[in-house]
Amino acid sequence: MSEKTPLIEVRDLHQIFGQHHVLKGVTCKIYEGETVVLLGGSGGGKSVLVKHFLGLLSPHSGDVIVEGENISKMNERQLGKVRRMMGMMFQNGALFDYMTVGQNIAFPLRQNTKAKEKEIEERVTRCLEIVKLDGQIDKMPADLSGGMRKRVALARAIVDRPKCVLYDEPHAGLDPITADSIDHLMKSLQDNQGITNVIITHEMRSVFRIADRVIFLKEGQIYWQGTPQEMKDSGDQNLTDFIEGRSREHIETI
Repeated sequence: MSEKTPLIEVRDLHQIFGQHHVLKGVTCKIYEGETVVLLGGSGGGKSVLVKHFLGLLSPHSGDVIVEGENISKMNERQLGKVRRMMGMMFQNGALFDYMTVGQNIAFPLRQNTKAKEKEIEERVTRCLEIVKLDGQIDKMPADLSGGMRKRVALARAIVDRPKCVLYDEPHAGLDPITADSIDHLMKSLQDNQGITNVIITHEMRSVFRIADRVIFLKEGQIYWQGTPQEMKDSGDQNLTDFIEGRSREHIETI
């Protein structure tokens, strides 16, 4: 894998907000066609890191390379091409309540492309088939379950045929069975569509089901990276505690 050219490469990335040093020299690579899970405690810098992949944040220092191009100094017009090759599935779905399912999915095509209505309709229909929501095109988001809304959000993320999809807590608010169905969809996108997945999650069952690699962030730095099995076998106390959901803080009772 080290011989491949990374799809995304981050080099010594620092990000500072006021007095808060959020990212402290992060260096990592994401390769085309793999599923990478970003793990770590809340406030560790995962979401901030992913925003740099899209150029939504500019580094305080360091570089973000996407397909061999340094996007760190690009303007909004130049970043448009980068953002079109990446889909984003937000934690809450971020669907437009006043639009139908079909209109929500079609939104990126109408905003970013000159696709004809017939092509838009065909691509929306195909994406609904991929996420197993055939026949739901005219429904409103309010009429959908939480799991169905996540599927619509995923369809919208892939409708513009991105190379990479970024997921922010795709399992949040879902029951275990629905979360498992989302995992199958994400893995299917990798296996059948060749899409690269970058997933922020705290759902450890999903990590061991779908991840090719894990990048563990701690206090704004990469603490560890490797395969899920290597993580499990590492013997590292911080990793073991995270996997098992065990706190080292003990509250004394009186």
